Amino acid sequence: MGARGFWSKMSHFAGVVFLAVAHSAYTSVAVADIADGLAYAALERISHKVRYDPAYVILNYPGGDVPADRGVCTDVVVRSYRRLGIDLQRLVHLDMKSNFGVYPNLKKWGLSQPDPNIDHRRVLNLQTFFSRHGRSLPVTNRAKDYRPGDLVVTTVPPNMPHIAIVSNRKSADRKRYMIVHNIGRGPKLEDRLFDFPITGHYRFGRKRDVSFSTTRLRASSDYFLFADDSL
Repeated sequence: MGARGFWSKMSHFAGVVFLAVAHSAYTSVAVADIADGLAYAALERISHKVRYDPAYVILNYPGGDVPADRGVCTDVVVRSYRRLGIDLQRLVHLDMKSNFGVYPNLKKWGLSQPDPNIDHRRVLNLQTFFSRHGRSLPVTNRAKDYRPGDLVVTTVPPNMPHIAIVSNRKSADRKRYMIVHNIGRGPKLEDRLFDFPITGHYRFGRKRDVSFSTTRLRASSDYFLFADDSL
């Protein structure tokens, strides 16, 4: 299925499957295939002209974002999930509020409490979140182990964490899927899956991935029910 066909399908879901219950305390959302959706959402990101800019910005919450023409590698992930109705800003913030001590807190960050302006834009925090609430998958050098919609964390020299989304587009030699990431030149689709040491491999988007705080999320109108729980 091409990108146009997928988004047409998603539009159909929006009218038929996505259910917002009037006067309800929460919204239920059914999505056929989150991994496939994330891969297409990532491809859509490469059509945007974005200047690499890691500056701290005061954001709205929830649903806050830096200016559309700015961003870093984590913003590719956050914006791609938002296309599917999943707000990592809120999910990460809620988890950090209850479990601040399990998240990294580098001295240079100087944090004494969660900060929804920046927490979800830090690779180490996303890595912690996905390891806690998604599936931690084996880190290997076998291309077949990396599927579209997977998340890959790497270390870019000299020692910078980086995150990318595995796309559904194959490399020129057809041996591996390419990745969508922003490593300094805006969102790009590139054959660089194994260019840097991989430190984490995750899949996130099943029903149980976002049910870790069901009561809290329901109260926040941010509970997701996924029809396909096989990802």
